Amino acid sequence: MAKKPNFEEALKKLEQTVQRLEKGETSLEESLKLFEGGMKLAKLCSLRLEEAQRKVEILKRTEDGKLKREPFPAQENGETEGKEIKPDNDDQLLL
Repeated sequence: MAKKPNFEEALKKLEQTVQRLEKGETSLEESLKLFEGGMKLAKLCSLRLEEAQRKVEILKRTEDGKLKREPFPAQENGETEGKEIKPDNDDQLLL
C-alpha cells in the first residue's frame, strides 16, 4: 500500500497537475487521468485542512479574566459540524 502524501506533498502534486493541464500538451485520455488524480488530491488536501481545523483551539478570555479553551469554529454553513470525515479507499494517489 502506498503512503498517502501529507498536505504539503499533496498540494505540490496538485499544483504540478494543474500546470500540466493548463499547458494543454497532453492527450484527452491523459488529461482525464490527470484531472481525476487532481480531484483526489484536492479532496485529500481538503480533508487534511478540515482535520487540522478540528484540532485547533482558540483561547478566549472570559468575563472574569480567565482563559477558556474553545474548539475552532466549524465552517459557517455547518457542513462538517458533527460529521466524521473519512477518506475514500481510492484516495491512494499514485501520480
